[in-house]
Amino acid sequence: MGTTRTEFLCRSLGAFGTAVLALERFGLLNALAQSTGYRALVCIFLNGGNDGGNMIIPYDDYSAYQSAREPSGLAIPQSSLLRTGVVPSVGVEFGFHPSLTGLHDLWGEQKLAVVCNVGPLVEPTNRDSYRNRTARLPLNLFSHSDQINQWQTSVSDAASSSGWGGRAADKIGDLNVTVFPPVTSTVGTPIFTVGNIERPLAIATAPTRLDAALRIDGFPNPPDNDPRYVEMQNLLLLDQDKTLVRGASRVTGEALAMERALRSTGDPAVPPFPLNPRTNLGNQLEQIAKVISVRNDLGMNRQIFFCSLGGFDTHNAQVVGGTPATGTHANLLLQVSDAMKAFYDATVQLGVASQVTTFTLSDFSRTWVPNGTLGTDHAWGSHQFVSGGAVRGGDFYGIAGSNGTVFPTLAANGPDDTDDGGNARGRWIPTVAIDQYGATLASWLGVSNADLPAIFPNIGRFSQSNLGFLTGSSSGKKKNRRNA
Repeated sequence: MGTTRTEFLCRSLGAFGTAVLALERFGLLNALAQSTGYRALVCIFLNGGNDGGNMIIPYDDYSAYQSAREPSGLAIPQSSLLRTGVVPSVGVEFGFHPSLTGLHDLWGEQKLAVVCNVGPLVEPTNRDSYRNRTARLPLNLFSHSDQINQWQTSVSDAASSSGWGGRAADKIGDLNVTVFPPVTSTVGTPIFTVGNIERPLAIATAPTRLDAALRIDGFPNPPDNDPRYVEMQNLLLLDQDKTLVRGASRVTGEALAMERALRSTGDPAVPPFPLNPRTNLGNQLEQIAKVISVRNDLGMNRQIFFCSLGGFDTHNAQVVGGTPATGTHANLLLQVSDAMKAFYDATVQLGVASQVTTFTLSDFSRTWVPNGTLGTDHAWGSHQFVSGGAVRGGDFYGIAGSNGTVFPTLAANGPDDTDDGGNARGRWIPTVAIDQYGATLASWLGVSNADLPAIFPNIGRFSQSNLGFLTGSSSGKKKNRRNA
């Protein structure tokens, strides 16, 4: 039996089919347009639930931390903490985990901020309204899959088929002068990247060359002179009177054009990458830096990137017994710190440090009281890092809670804990909703206040939509990419 046209195309494209869908609206004629007023967001998702309690530690009130965590062997020694100096918004000193040397350097340069006690919320919630169930609560609290979904969609009280990164891309995509996808991921297409209009582009990480980050399986590289490749392009010209065939052919043709466009960029150097030794997150951020370096070739004014690092579900062996500053969590934080610092330095070299903002997300934080197996369990509100030249660094941001500051009261069965009684674990009720955290980032990127509710459906339930940790508002005349 002969191979049908559809079968031929599907087999030829192979794994490239995902990129085909991602590039539905690409226009090759615009690929070399020059961009102005560039801005980009880079999301780093820490899969598993990062223990914020051992990431940012009270220095002046170290005894409260020590009494909670030292008996279980998790307390990081005070002498090893990387001191912040007095944090202006809180009035006391903290310390970073000793693995966070790169981020501590950025803190000292005022290019890093901490957003405190962020998490999924349906509406403002405190201990009383939580325990009395008078506040509407997120679905399935403390569940990995549900909390990951809520962090990435910002919708905590219902299912969502799109993410807030993708919906932000829907609103700012027309600021680009091409229809190259405004969202790029190095880890497939998680829901954060999926919009109602825009579709994400998934690319390979370094050390894969940028000009090979999109490959067509089954063809040589480059494929241009391969007879099967030429015939495939000829097939795309057939049956143009049939609507579905014409649409599918257009999508495929545009994807092939995008592959050629990326192939033409070469493989730019982005010092100080590559890291030595290479790391998972370092490889992802290196490839993102390469894409940013060719932004003008691709005609991009606004971009959103997504990458991730797993391993943060530290129910046990979070630290090495007897040496709590080492172990799984220390190694993960070191990877995050080194990669984020190298990425910031790369943006300085590229001349876009003030135009690129990097931020973290994670499922949740961990219980303040450890579990007795050198580990911690699922909690709720967590602290996040934001870095970049536009960041008002060297300070903590958020919404003041029960103690009048943005940093929660670190006491099990205390005023910010979901738990009560002698078995309370310390799971902080967030004072900052994901909606507020994300809206601050999206506004900086160029999303108008009028468009925020379309991205963050519950934002109107919170009194403050901008937390103030970024300088400058983004503006730009929208360009119709279909007619550009």
